[in-house]
Amino acid sequence: QVQLVESGGGLVQAGGSLRLSCAASGTIFSVNAMGWYRQAPAKQRELVATIASTGRTNYADSVKGRFTISRDNAKNTVYLQMSSLKPEDTAVYYCNADLRARLEWTYRDYWGQGTQVTVSS
Repeated sequence: QVQLVESGGGLVQAGGSLRLSCAASGTIFSVNAMGWYRQAPAKQRELVATIASTGRTNYADSVKGRFTISRDNAKNTVYLQMSSLKPEDTAVYYCNADLRARLEWTYRDYWGQGTQVTVSS
C-alpha cells in the first residue's frame, strides 16, 4: 500500500553534485522520520542522513559538511543534496520512511528499491 520512489541517481565525476528525491505515496496516515541509507558492494547498509518530522537532522560523519537532507512534509518527500562527491560515495542509495499507514496500525520502516550513485575519479 505504501511505496517510496527514489529519483536523481546517476553517474557523476568526483567533486560534482547530485540531488536525490524520494516521495512516499499510497495509504499514509502520518510520517515520522525519513532518511537515506547506502550500501556499497560487499559492505553493510549504513546510515547517511535522517530527518525527523520536526526538521531535526542527523548525518554520518563521512558526509557531514557535504550532504544536506531536507523534507517537504506536505508532499511526504525527502531530499538529499550531495556535493563534493567522492569515489567512496559510490553505492546504492535507499530511501527510508518511518510511517503509519493507517490509524489502527503502528509505525514501521518502509524502504525504496534504491538508486545507484556512481562517482568516477
